Amino acid sequence: MRRAPQEVPARQPLFWAALFFAGGIWLGHVAWRPASWWVVGIAVFAAAAGYFLRHRPQVARALALSACALAGAFAVQVPPSESTAAWLGDQQDVSVTGHVIAEGNLEEESPGSWRQRIDIETEQIASDARSESVRAGLRLSIYGKSSTRYDPGTDPEVREEGPRKFPGEITGAHLFRYGERLKFTATLIPPRNFGNPAAFDYAGYLRDQGILAAASTKCANIKILPGRSGNWFGRLLARAHRSILNRVHDLWQPDDAALIAAMIVGERSFIERPVRVNFQRSGTYHMLIVAGLHVGILAALLLWMLRRLGLGEIAASAFSIAAIVVYAELTGQGTPVWRATLMFAAYLAARLLYRRRAVMNALGAAALILLVANPAALFGASFQMSFLCVSLIAGVGVPILERTVGPYARGLGSLDSIAYDRSLPPKVAQFRIDLRMILRRIEQLVPVRVPDRVAVTGLRYSFRAFDLIVLSTVMQFGMALPMAIYFHRATSVGIVANVLAVPLLHLLMPAAVMAVGLSYLWNGLAQIPAAAARLAIHCIAGTVHWVGGWQMADVRVATPGLLMTIFASCAIVAAVILIRRRMWQAIAAIAALALSTICIWTIPPRQQIRAGVLEMTAIDVGQGDSILLVTPDGHKLLVDGGGLPFWTHSQMDIGEDVVSPYLWARGISRLDAIALTHAHADHMTGLLAIIPNFRPRELWLPLTVPAEEIEDLAATADQYGVRVVRYQAGDAFTYGGAGVRVLAPDPKSPIRSGHRNDESLIMKVSYRKTSALLEADAEKGTERLISGEQPQADVLKVAHHGSVSATNQDFLKAVHARYAVISVGLRNVYHHPRREVLERLQEKGVATYRTDIDGATSFFLDGETVTVEVPRLR
Repeated sequence: MRRAPQEVPARQPLFWAALFFAGGIWLGHVAWRPASWWVVGIAVFAAAAGYFLRHRPQVARALALSACALAGAFAVQVPPSESTAAWLGDQQDVSVTGHVIAEGNLEEESPGSWRQRIDIETEQIASDARSESVRAGLRLSIYGKSSTRYDPGTDPEVREEGPRKFPGEITGAHLFRYGERLKFTATLIPPRNFGNPAAFDYAGYLRDQGILAAASTKCANIKILPGRSGNWFGRLLARAHRSILNRVHDLWQPDDAALIAAMIVGERSFIERPVRVNFQRSGTYHMLIVAGLHVGILAALLLWMLRRLGLGEIAASAFSIAAIVVYAELTGQGTPVWRATLMFAAYLAARLLYRRRAVMNALGAAALILLVANPAALFGASFQMSFLCVSLIAGVGVPILERTVGPYARGLGSLDSIAYDRSLPPKVAQFRIDLRMILRRIEQLVPVRVPDRVAVTGLRYSFRAFDLIVLSTVMQFGMALPMAIYFHRATSVGIVANVLAVPLLHLLMPAAVMAVGLSYLWNGLAQIPAAAARLAIHCIAGTVHWVGGWQMADVRVATPGLLMTIFASCAIVAAVILIRRRMWQAIAAIAALALSTICIWTIPPRQQIRAGVLEMTAIDVGQGDSILLVTPDGHKLLVDGGGLPFWTHSQMDIGEDVVSPYLWARGISRLDAIALTHAHADHMTGLLAIIPNFRPRELWLPLTVPAEEIEDLAATADQYGVRVVRYQAGDAFTYGGAGVRVLAPDPKSPIRSGHRNDESLIMKVSYRKTSALLEADAEKGTERLISGEQPQADVLKVAHHGSVSATNQDFLKAVHARYAVISVGLRNVYHHPRREVLERLQEKGVATYRTDIDGATSFFLDGETVTVEVPRLR
């Protein structure tokens, strides 16, 4: 019997060109060579490709792709045009004149107070001694009281508009709008990353948005100047965006409006951190970000409507592209939505040229455009994940469906047409014949006739459900590597969550857009699609909360090692290449992809720790404490978890966003114990995330800590089965090959009134002849008590971030340390560390390190000597 002809895989030249160009960018990033080398290489490979094009096309293609790789290396190494760094006032108070380029929303901080965060483009920066015209992006946080009144200046448009209150009623608050010109006094602070290896590049993130500094000021200190800046299109988009947000908050309740605003126009400022975490845990966070999925839903809806209105293919495509471009600008989401827009435009253009399977080429075209414009975008998580997502769907998921249920789903059309059977593959034609026979048999057995259309519709939706399951499974397997690298989550429940939530998003997006559109014409009529959107968002939120609450959804993983990363990457590429080839090759590729995912989720990477030494690392957590101790036997103890005081009103979680990534980057996925020195926010709040992330066996507490001050921490420890152990002065024990001696607190010595820092758990940890003294926030009273308890140590963790309340001459003489480290935040409001403390340390000849300057500082005590290591930060 003759075999059916093997389907020839569709060529995808732009996709492979983009892939090799990206590989060249990586090569140029890690292996610098003079630009002339790359230029010569490009010329040689391109000429050779032209020579072989006619007689050996496969060799020509390989040479052309190699030329693309060299072009990528050249692109990333082209030196940027020289530009003079903008003068930002040398971190002194300056007078700033500028105009608003990105609006923010009013947020109520507490009863009677509010804040708004906006982006400013500066026009002039002036100090007492210097004044310059400067064009620089500035992120400005504005604070005010309900009774505060701003100075409207002389701009008639501002006076007419008045203090628009959004959302909610905030009396006396002014919402600063696009184009408004402002003058205020503030200190401009360039952004800084936490000084830990693998820390999030916050400075680079802001720099990509054109933001060079941050500042804060009171609303009462801002003067609105006459005139407007910016362009008419930007002003129009800003007003449209604000108007849509107003409509969204008019149509839906605040919780629903927050999610709908994020999903249709990318406004995530109304979403609280717990909601975001639930979306992350359930593997559905992509639904909160306007990107490919949202653009695809709206584009498909728009194309369908235009065709129903009678527009031709070319006119409908052109209008759809223009509409999506405006939508991309309206969301203000930048690169993610623009990637999807470019892909959509390339896909429609390819369809007009009657190209089959154009999605991969559209992906390649969009990638090439973006990478040529900004080669450094390749190293961004957003770029990598969005293109990997589409590659998995188009390159793996769709081919699987084409080899399984796809032909049968298409075969459901015109079921009564027997002549149509002859144009279909034999297996599909046989499926149609069998289906007609089954339907006729059902008619004979069931007294009530069920229309064939109902049965066919049920089958069609069953096939679509199968499609969604397949695509979700492929996505979970393929995205396991970037999810582990960037989010440290094993989203094994994402398949269930996406199968349930993504269809609801297909209902939500059209219904919400229709409701907002109709609200401009007739608010009563808009309530109909608004009700459908409300139902959809409630179901999505319920699904996310339900799935995100599963215990298995909270599995965190450390950063995969190099070999695991290479294996998973090769498995993804193999799946894209082999999925359309012979069946055994396709099955092998899918099996390799699944195996790589299971390995990422279950096999912990090699930990970056030194055996046989005692390690003490002061992690940079800003103005707070977090100390990692690794004992000679490999036991890992985290002393304090950092944290932010309540008055910062920040949604940042130091434990989740700073300490955990550092530990995961070192391959640490479990801790043996954690210790809280005392119940202050800058030591304690980070531990609330550390417990579920690293599941320690024990929680060490000082005996004197008040129970009411650690209620949340104790409840979290109880939830995860963490044993609580309390220590006091005089306790001594061996832990992991190191000796631990507790010097304080001493219940026999009452705490002085107003000196709660003296409750701190103070430990001396020793390994043979070397030791480290951890003082937490102890003050002079405690230091006097422990000075007679043999506190001598090679390494001193300086008390209370270098405050003058501790570290006096007598204590330093008693400790006789060779090294000291101060855990302190850069430019903190307390002015720590104090100069007097630094001078005392210098007088005693103590080599002193600071986390605000040196970053995460590690001390390795081998029993005889101490070595110090600081990170090489970008």
